[in-house]
Amino acid sequence: MPALAPTPTRPADKAPAEAKPLASYRPFWAKRFGTAPFLPMSRAEMEQLGWDSCDIVIVTGDAYVDHPSFGMAVIGRTLEAQGFRVGIIAQPDWQSADAFKALGKPNLFFGVAAGNMDSMINRYTADRKIRSDDAYTPGGVGGKRPDRATLVYTQRCKEAWSEVPVIIGGIEASLRRIAHYDYWQDKVRRSILVDSKADLLLYGNAERAIIEVAHRLAQRKPVESLTDIRGTAFMVRTTPDANGQRFGAEWFELDSTEVDRPGRVDEHINPYLTTEEAAASVGETCAKQEGSGEVAAAAPAVPAVATIAMPVSRKTGNLKLPPREKTVVRLPSYEQVKSDPVLYAHANRVLHLETNPGNARALVQRHGDRDVWVNPPPIPLSTSEMDLVFDLPYARSPHPAYADENGGHDGPTKIPAWEMIRFSVNIMRGCFGGCTFCSITEHEGRIIQSRSEDSVIREIEEIRDKVKGFTGVISDLGGPTANMYRIGCKSREIEAACRKPSCVYPGICPNLNTDHGPLVKMYRRARQLRGIKKILIGSGLRYDLAVQSPEYVKELVQHHVGGYLKIAPEHTEGGPLSKMMKPGIGSYDRFKQMFEQYSAEAGKKQYLIPYFIAAHPGTSDEDMMNLAIWLKRNGFKADQVQTFYPSPMATATAMYHTDLNPLKGISRHTEGPGARAEKVDIVRGEKRRRLHKAFLRWHDPNNWPLLREALKKMGRADLIGNGKHHLIPSFQPAAGTGYVSARRKNSTPAGARTSAVTQGRLLTQHTGLPPRETGAAPAAKPTGTRRKPR
Repeated sequence: MPALAPTPTRPADKAPAEAKPLASYRPFWAKRFGTAPFLPMSRAEMEQLGWDSCDIVIVTGDAYVDHPSFGMAVIGRTLEAQGFRVGIIAQPDWQSADAFKALGKPNLFFGVAAGNMDSMINRYTADRKIRSDDAYTPGGVGGKRPDRATLVYTQRCKEAWSEVPVIIGGIEASLRRIAHYDYWQDKVRRSILVDSKADLLLYGNAERAIIEVAHRLAQRKPVESLTDIRGTAFMVRTTPDANGQRFGAEWFELDSTEVDRPGRVDEHINPYLTTEEAAASVGETCAKQEGSGEVAAAAPAVPAVATIAMPVSRKTGNLKLPPREKTVVRLPSYEQVKSDPVLYAHANRVLHLETNPGNARALVQRHGDRDVWVNPPPIPLSTSEMDLVFDLPYARSPHPAYADENGGHDGPTKIPAWEMIRFSVNIMRGCFGGCTFCSITEHEGRIIQSRSEDSVIREIEEIRDKVKGFTGVISDLGGPTANMYRIGCKSREIEAACRKPSCVYPGICPNLNTDHGPLVKMYRRARQLRGIKKILIGSGLRYDLAVQSPEYVKELVQHHVGGYLKIAPEHTEGGPLSKMMKPGIGSYDRFKQMFEQYSAEAGKKQYLIPYFIAAHPGTSDEDMMNLAIWLKRNGFKADQVQTFYPSPMATATAMYHTDLNPLKGISRHTEGPGARAEKVDIVRGEKRRRLHKAFLRWHDPNNWPLLREALKKMGRADLIGNGKHHLIPSFQPAAGTGYVSARRKNSTPAGARTSAVTQGRLLTQHTGLPPRETGAAPAAKPTGTRRKPR
């Protein structure tokens, strides 16, 4: 087996033991300065706090909102709690380095993030059109951050103070930590570490990593020595020694740079099997092996292409693998994946298999003469640590620098993204759904990290007592999903060994605890608080999980739905759903039946709002036609359409770029009797993407000519006519007659230009449904609609 040569920059030999608690660090000496009402954005604010300098300066592409839903506030307050003086440079002028010198030279490092969204997704639509607004900017004004903001900000920080380490993080850096397909340039780009020239990258929720980094740098350790911290990535120049070793004799490198290599190739992990079925297929169980002291993984622990001969255990007959904490998996290099779609899909597959903190190994990918080394994911925060982070002294308001002439934030300088979460409470992190088009799992992980009930109640009371404009309505108790609070694997051993990408696809894993009891208890306690009129649930509901608990559905429907409830079946047809890893429409039907039953029992008229995706990989024109028929039969008329957006690192993006399905295994053989890979139908080209969107908006007369042409080509002219059973009529209204919904303010008349800023409350995406009461103060009449950022 190739072993690896010791170098000063290789990761230290350290097993992934229990993580060091966030509260166990000795505070930095600057703790004596106390807590700032807002983290300073100017030298004048620093002087008022008695600071002569900042230890850490955070540069962000979002406006600074001191709220636990904004990344810069969470990281800034977390570091402040450790005793560091933290300053914020928000949405700086990137044309020169001057704005990056505003707070002076930081003593320890710059922390750079593009913001709560990837800067390219923030700036461009799924059709690559420039957006006119930015929900994270005062007044919703667009253009306040550069494209690829992490790269630009890092370069300017280096220009301002070349000797100061720059550490990048946030979702943009997190999802670009290895070579990745870039939808906007339609090519594979290098790791963002290479292009930015940053010293260190932190991925995922970074509290644990950033605290360790800050304390080590405060101890005057060089940034080059920070190579053993989980949840980080860095560059290393490796030159083999005389024996061909790279990283040291105690390290083992598993070569995963090719597919279909002759020799032993382990079986691909099948995401469609349960944990027990996968274990049984290799003659094992999920339980701890008797006498062996090792947990049998639910699938082979060696990447599918590893061809290194491994010793076999005499006791069990299984492969005897090197310790995972001393193993690094070598991915195909950037030079390989940029020109070979098969190897790109393979690298994406291996990356997603190494995301469980309980069994993930380090990854390494060559870029030219250097390697990008990615350490295993961070250990999830415990409940007490989550409480520590969310109980920090957030002002729960935008920085005073954004106040209008009246000193408030509800006028022309209002930040739309803050308005959306102003009266909401985040109760958990993570998602084990594994939807291939979504980046939540890749960023936050699939292990749910929940706050305690007491911590959530304290935040509700703080909103009630301190937040200006509160009317007694909490707009959301949720997170990435509404109903994964305190849900997880029944066994920590099984959880640590599992390598499935989803706990709920194709069905709910029998090892998953689906008890909604703690969530129901929290709902009941929260709505009994003095001064609380209503608790609404605004986060997307995982309805296939909810139906496992009728008590929860009844509680939700009868007490926490403000007229409508949004859920996301995404499609009705099996082809695209299998590529999304979403449940069949039957789960939606079961939930709908329960929803209507409990609404009727409560004497309420309430509505379900299903969301759907157009042009997702694996979607045929016939699939979209069938979805349109389903929409008409059920009376849905979508005013907004969500088109598939290939975000970096998502599995569906790998499908889009390569035409292959990484879920089924990767091979160069896609046809014939020996085929071991699955081709995927990809929706490319403006005309076909417009057609798929048109099927979702089957009711819009402007789409009827395109739909008539397509239906005739598909041999379904029987759907064209003026009867109730037809999809679209045979006649065409006069030119310029645009679709107007039953609620006119929820539509855009033909020829009208949508306002760049949407004032007022959120509206539903469907017609004929009442707006939800959110507790927000009355505002100007809206001219369009806006969806909540995902």
